[in-house]
Amino acid sequence: MTQTKPIPIFKLYGGREEWPTPDLIHCETIASRSELHNWNIRPHRHTGLYQILYLNSGRAVIRLDDSRHAVGAAHIIEIPHTFVHGFEFDHDCTGFVTTIAYPLFTQLLRNLDDSAPLPATPHIHRIRGRDDQDTLRRTFTRLHAEYTGQAPYRSVQLEAMLTLILVWLRRNQPQDPHSAPPRRSQAHFERFSELVERTHASRHDVAFYAAQLGMSPAHLNVITRGHSGKSPLELIHERLLLEARRSLVYTTMSISEISYGLGFSEPAYFTRFFKKATSLSPKAFRQHAGTLASQ
Repeated sequence: MTQTKPIPIFKLYGGREEWPTPDLIHCETIASRSELHNWNIRPHRHTGLYQILYLNSGRAVIRLDDSRHAVGAAHIIEIPHTFVHGFEFDHDCTGFVTTIAYPLFTQLLRNLDDSAPLPATPHIHRIRGRDDQDTLRRTFTRLHAEYTGQAPYRSVQLEAMLTLILVWLRRNQPQDPHSAPPRRSQAHFERFSELVERTHASRHDVAFYAAQLGMSPAHLNVITRGHSGKSPLELIHERLLLEARRSLVYTTMSISEISYGLGFSEPAYFTRFFKKATSLSPKAFRQHAGTLASQ
């Protein structure tokens, strides 16, 4: 029997390691990774990551599942997680690849429209107007500069520019009346993500979310692992950790206030949870964030 080589699942193309910053976003130039692979990014997929490719100049062939698309300058490609994708770039291509972890991606979209579903299929956008082309080129360039720098209020600026990009994408979302509805398991995963977004501070367990979706915890585990490579509990904790980090960086609430606000019965439990996830205590994380902001 002929064995089919499985499609690799990467954090970022070429390896399984997390990117080297504590952010829930990664931004790099097309050239920085493509040059390492002779400008040919072979088919692969990501779990728990949403990717936005901005092609400023040059030409590329984009593979999305079993289809291939030739695109030129002034295009943006959105790729939800679990979709197989690959790129064949001309050697003179310029642009950026922005990768967003789903806890942050979900919250930014909910800020725009809390009733809109998460994008379920890839989209290719052509940037037609000169004003839009200039604005998006500046925005992606600035996003990359902020990401690679350490200016004060960096995280706020990153999220603000991501929001500008997402507004443009949502305003220019293709309307295809013949598009297929999302797979049933994907619909369940999106519903789970929506429930976690709304109720993460209530500290519900996996059984609660499974009951809300009308399934067993074991079935929910199969769905989340299939779409994100993570268990339901890991995804719940990721969203809780995002809120904790933001509260520590952007508010003056005490650690006890943050702890109770996130549903922990004791600050000590919150401290153990946070340190296990970040290797820093909440106090040390806040001090470290304050040091970066003052640089």
